[in-house]
Amino acid sequence: MIPYKNNQNRDDIDQIIKHLPFSFDGQRVLITGVAGFLGSWLAESILTMGGTVIGIDNFASGTIQAVEHLKSVGNDQFTFLNHDISKSIDFVSPVDCVMHLASRASPFEFVPYPIQIMKSNTLGTMNALGIAKRHGARFLFTSTSEIYGEAQLFPTPETYRGNVNVLGIRGCYDEAKRAGEALCMAYFRQHEIDVRIARIFNTYGPRMRADGLYGRVIPRFMDQALHGKSITIFGDGTQTRSFCYVTDQIEGLLRLCTIPAARGEVVNLGNPMEITIQELADHIIHITHSKSSCVFEPLPPDDPTRRVPDITKARELLEWSPRISLKSGLRRVCDSLKFQGDE
Repeated sequence: MIPYKNNQNRDDIDQIIKHLPFSFDGQRVLITGVAGFLGSWLAESILTMGGTVIGIDNFASGTIQAVEHLKSVGNDQFTFLNHDISKSIDFVSPVDCVMHLASRASPFEFVPYPIQIMKSNTLGTMNALGIAKRHGARFLFTSTSEIYGEAQLFPTPETYRGNVNVLGIRGCYDEAKRAGEALCMAYFRQHEIDVRIARIFNTYGPRMRADGLYGRVIPRFMDQALHGKSITIFGDGTQTRSFCYVTDQIEGLLRLCTIPAARGEVVNLGNPMEITIQELADHIIHITHSKSSCVFEPLPPDDPTRRVPDITKARELLEWSPRISLKSGLRRVCDSLKFQGDE
């Protein structure tokens, strides 16, 4: 059993596990990007459910603390390999499942690291698929709602083909993920690999970085509010997003990876509750009792004006839908950041 840093972390892991109709007892799972936000949550959940995890990461955007936390299990359930999955690897250990999450994902990384992002989702996906093919393992690819680009259909279903600017700044991520999906389906059709594709919408929760290039909107707003700094909004704040708490997202990913009927399927995983960025900032100011005000910066190129998923397929195929309200999730993130500040 993994030691928990605080009771909230234990509650969050329990929240994921208690709703799952299966376990990972006796299964060996390879996770690329294990030191990242979702990778570390997946690894901890699988380890807690009796599985063995082999984690791969090169710390391009992940943190060593996430790996150290997993290593603290104190037995041989977790193994870590410091490796860039976009480079070839002679991986001989048998695995039952491969989860490919390795990729920089922050919009602030699209300008300085476009080639690395493309390599992770193309060459890295091929290398990870090769491991799954070699061992007859299930394969989960974490794609993104970004593949829809500036969508024209809301809520956006999996059948929508997207409106992406291939030459734009976001193209390195959007198109690389689209290519990754195409690679998955090519291996599914030609080699009959059991692939599953998750199109992940905005996710948040404890362990998501608020600093530097890696800071996402909720932890960044929360950090600014807790420290009395101005909250930086890009654009006029009327653009919308749909935020899914991490326990809901991890439950959805584990269901997608495990349920037999999901073989060869692509599924939206996100919270269909749409909110403007200005409303989000106002909620965080209220929750943190902050006196912060908002400042506005230019909107990055090709930043989508709306983002809301149609999760009908997830409800029907996976029997999954989000359970945690935005208000509750934001309070959990706030408590987590306060706890870290007390350490």
